[in-house]
Amino acid sequence: MEQGVTLHKILIVDDIEDIRKQLKWGLGKEYAVLLAADGTEALALFKRHQPLVVTLDLGLPPDEEGTDEGFRCLKEMLHIAPATKIVVITGNDGRANALKAVQMGAYDYYPKPVNLDELKVIISRAFHLQMIEAENRRLQHTVVDRTGENNGIIGQCPAMQQVFTTIRKVAQSDVSVMVSGESGTGKELVARAIHDMSLRKHAPFIAINCGAIPETLLESELFGHEKGSFTGAHVRVLGKVEYAHKGTLFLDEIGEIPGALQVKLLRFLQERSIQRVGGREDISVDVRIIAATNIDISKAMEEGRFREDLFYRIGVVNIELPPLRSRGEDMLLLANLFLRKFSGDFNKKVRGYSPEAEEYISAYSWPGNVRELENKVQRAVLMVSGQLIEPDDLGFASMPVNTPSLPEIMDLGTLKDARDALERDMILSAIRTQGGNIAKAADTLGVSRPTLYDLMKKHGI
Repeated sequence: MEQGVTLHKILIVDDIEDIRKQLKWGLGKEYAVLLAADGTEALALFKRHQPLVVTLDLGLPPDEEGTDEGFRCLKEMLHIAPATKIVVITGNDGRANALKAVQMGAYDYYPKPVNLDELKVIISRAFHLQMIEAENRRLQHTVVDRTGENNGIIGQCPAMQQVFTTIRKVAQSDVSVMVSGESGTGKELVARAIHDMSLRKHAPFIAINCGAIPETLLESELFGHEKGSFTGAHVRVLGKVEYAHKGTLFLDEIGEIPGALQVKLLRFLQERSIQRVGGREDISVDVRIIAATNIDISKAMEEGRFREDLFYRIGVVNIELPPLRSRGEDMLLLANLFLRKFSGDFNKKVRGYSPEAEEYISAYSWPGNVRELENKVQRAVLMVSGQLIEPDDLGFASMPVNTPSLPEIMDLGTLKDARDALERDMILSAIRTQGGNIAKAADTLGVSRPTLYDLMKKHGI
């Protein structure tokens, strides 16, 4: 150990001295190991040192043949520090008790006899998850420093850090910004963050979904209309552009704007003035434009569906939002954020996710991105009956397995690419088939649990 390095604390609770010595020897180089032989000693050490991770034998004196004392310790520890990751150590016939412990809030369980290498992997992942959750809590308090207002943009992956950096850089200027990304990635949140950090933050932020308004009405929605300009126009109506005067206009799904209206929008961007439908007066408007799209704008320009000159006017700065499936640990970070939000909204005491649910969250491809994750967590908080959310609470009970066809594999390129793709899909299939149980998935694949964890890390699962 390097001088000055502080090791994370782990508490080992077991009435068998040989096991305590074995674990201290095996873990002592990586962690600050605390040892307890019974429940009273364990709780005293736990209260004094607040270890992040605990391994807990359920059969503790004076109830070595039972589980009452072990469950008492588990309950008390989680009451003191609900975020603690407790790994329950059980005998081979103790699966029912182990599952009960997980239902009560234990992080995971491991059967005796202890294989030190496998237990090390579980403990390492427990500490790793602790770090993610701690970072999540920190981000909730510091997101104001990163993006101006608490606008809900959270992430620690490199791609999102780059997004935050770009937001800070462009916010103080008035340049037009194009935000691109799949549906549900948070494009409007980025637009609001830019507005909230800008000098226009006290003026209106006006959003319009260009793809949700019929083509015949979109021009009027944007630029307004004069009385009598068309049937039903009984009074003068201001458009979104005028309402956004001195502020920010967010044009969502700008790729859906028809060609004729693209010309009028380009004229507005060039001259900074508009004419209402049916009007002849030029009206000067001071508006910053932020646009968003989930289509391939480059392809749309090649096909003549979107004007290049309009794109270069709007896309002075481009911000590309990554899909959730590529954001790694952000998936669990956001899942925990939404869990706390909805637990409060619905006044439900949900402690967290089961290990199986966490595996599903990490393995799922999230085609609906952050919006889909939020919806699934909201559903889970409503549906859950215990203190831990399980895969079926999230709606994953019948999650489809997406195995590539031969033509799709051939399109991957090299033999290595195809092998990696097939290996990844087999791992995902095994995890889903076994309900997120990594031990069973490893058996199905014919590998050890540590090997499976290594493969999951290799493929970003």
